Amino acid sequence: MTHKKLVSTILLLFVFLTLSLAQTPRKVFISVDMEGISGVVHWEDVRTTGRDYNLFRTIMTEETNAAIIGAVAAGAKEIWVRDSHGTARNILPDKLDKRARLIRDWSGAPEGMMDGIDHTFDAVIFIGYHAKAGTPDATLDHTNSSSKIQDASVNGISLPEAGFNALIAGYSDVPVVFVAGDLAICEQVKGLFDTIETVSVKEGMGNAALCWHPSVSYDSIKEGVEKALKNLSAYKPYKMKPPYTLDVKFLSEVLANDAAQFPGAKRTGPWSVQYKHDDLMEMIRVFRWMY
Repeated sequence: MTHKKLVSTILLLFVFLTLSLAQTPRKVFISVDMEGISGVVHWEDVRTTGRDYNLFRTIMTEETNAAIIGAVAAGAKEIWVRDSHGTARNILPDKLDKRARLIRDWSGAPEGMMDGIDHTFDAVIFIGYHAKAGTPDATLDHTNSSSKIQDASVNGISLPEAGFNALIAGYSDVPVVFVAGDLAICEQVKGLFDTIETVSVKEGMGNAALCWHPSVSYDSIKEGVEKALKNLSAYKPYKMKPPYTLDVKFLSEVLANDAAQFPGAKRTGPWSVQYKHDDLMEMIRVFRWMY
């Protein structure tokens, strides 16, 4: 082999390795809610006082483990799991795959379900997510607060929690690559994000749901996460252009009146409040304060 060919071969190899490394997820963030977990169909299922709560927190943990296994198979070296439901103390620490680190309880940070995310992560995964309030044939659909909010939108786009959380990830330039939950949330995120891998673990039927066996969901989540992370370059952070206009429709006039007391917020209807800001995270802070 001539010197010129040798140099060319080395350069090509260098480029190939650089591109391969650039597409390998090194650090992955997993946010886990509970309403979209396999088999969950009733509010009692996701409350600590519920008869079957311990069963469903176990399934929640195993769906998370499936995502971790898929992430590791795709090359992830560091994985953070954010327990994002209720008390944020649902996932069983001793049953969680030991290759991941777990964030439990709420720190009080405005990121909430995305607490811990920053620019050092390569990808975000949502497990157990649900559709926004008022979605037909959706399991336990709500938007951030089932007792307070009817709808919430940013820049005219009505968002589920997955949308708000994707914006927070996008603030740190991190893309959401995978979502698991009921069929309704899978359809909603496909309408929001340019590219997204999803796994539906159940399909709403009014107040009921047609559910896959948990073991089937585990396999699908593992395969879906691995597939998404191996195609990392196809995903882009979810972003909107500033200024950010937050419109929230509450479930009562009292709630709307209370929210309108925040400096800069204004009533826009009997139950509606609007707030504008040039900084996304300031808008997120105000939204969290409102509910």
